[in-house]
Amino acid sequence: MKITNFTKSFLLYEIIVGMFLTLKYFFKSKVTIRYPNEVSKLSPRFKGEHALRRYPDGEERCIACKLCEAICPAQAITIEAKEQQNGSRRTTKYDIDMTKCIYCGLCQEACPVDAIVEGPNLEFATETHQELLYNKEKLLRNGDMWEHVIAKNLKVDSIYR
Repeated sequence: MKITNFTKSFLLYEIIVGMFLTLKYFFKSKVTIRYPNEVSKLSPRFKGEHALRRYPDGEERCIACKLCEAICPAQAITIEAKEQQNGSRRTTKYDIDMTKCIYCGLCQEACPVDAIVEGPNLEFATETHQELLYNKEKLLRNGDMWEHVIAKNLKVDSIYR
């Protein structure tokens, strides 16, 4: 037994096995993509930059139930609401601090009307901290910009909800 271990260590058995493994994968096709020149397809369940959605008639979906604010583990969402003349509540302030957000998706799951969603954008680097403090207007712009993609992704994801 000792002779076998001595022989393996003397002949550098582990190094030879490792080199053969390296040689085996050296000639296979590469799996690396060269981002940003090549971009891989995102999953429909991808959790990216937040957006607020509107109904097709242009009315915002958020009913100011504040479930997203309550469930957010990072306490990144701040909502202020006001009652309308017709008795419904709408948000007057809807802020998300993207530096606090952990992109868990709990806000999206808690929303009863699919108002707050995490969109398909993964490239939203900024130069200042202030640009990562999203207000209601910014979130609605994101929702308007990606509505067709968000609606398609929610439809695909609906079988899991």
